Amino acid sequence: MDLTLVVLAAGMGSRYGGNKQLDGIGPNGEIIMDYSIHDAIKAGFTKVVFIIRTDLKEAFENHYTERFQGRIKMEFAYQNEYTEHTALYESNRKKPWGTTHAVLSAQHLINEPFLVINADDYYGHESFGEVVEAMQQMTDDQCIIMGYKLANTLSDHGTVNRGVCEVDENMNLIGIKETLAIGRDGDTISYEDNGKVHELAADTFVSMNFWGFPSAVLPLFEEKFKAFVADNNQDPKSECFIPVEVDNLKKEGKATVKVVPTSASWLGVTYQEDKPHVVEGIKKMIASGIYPEEIK
Repeated sequence: MDLTLVVLAAGMGSRYGGNKQLDGIGPNGEIIMDYSIHDAIKAGFTKVVFIIRTDLKEAFENHYTERFQGRIKMEFAYQNEYTEHTALYESNRKKPWGTTHAVLSAQHLINEPFLVINADDYYGHESFGEVVEAMQQMTDDQCIIMGYKLANTLSDHGTVNRGVCEVDENMNLIGIKETLAIGRDGDTISYEDNGKVHELAADTFVSMNFWGFPSAVLPLFEEKFKAFVADNNQDPKSECFIPVEVDNLKKEGKATVKVVPTSASWLGVTYQEDKPHVVEGIKKMIASGIYPEEIK
């Protein structure tokens, strides 16, 4: 079964203060993506598609000229060049159109079931094997989301955005809400909405943009994105999020969503201060034999 890994790497990294996607965290200059690709290859993925900006092309090609060559097919898609449905509105944009737009920029490269991940998140090596097992049972009208426990996905250095999931007793997704600025204060996890503070349980399932999709979802995403642009083109900061559009498809009866729980802990660089924690986490996994000294 051919599987494609789609890596969302076009983010500007404004909170981090640079091109965090290419910032080394391993002992031989490895970046977070290298560990994800290593895990994906081991789990059986046959192709990786990097979604980047055109100004990152040279840096990415330099990094991957030799790394992983012959082990997995590599392709590049450029989010800033995909202007289908948006060409009339690009002049007033202050940021990309969001993760749904990013995936659509790579649709010409995807003909098989695909997994979507963030470039700057470490998802846990075991998660890739778990998602492949689930994707092997996936139907054309079904999506898969890896459900992470909220407490395992927070940063100690600022707030994070998460898709908060509501599930039924069979781990089917009931609803998902893109929830902004979630933070921890002692043992309390909360976010603010319209001036009110709402607490969240530590074991709440959340999306880390770790999604499994059939290729049949792409035309549905395009319909949703086209409608989003028509409704939001006057807002230069509006973004079309994958969790929101999957939830819309589910509500319309066009897709079902299975939540695959994982106990894996997230490692990610949302803020510059997160980096030492990620570096130390990778060192421990190398020492324990989960990863080799050098990823290649």
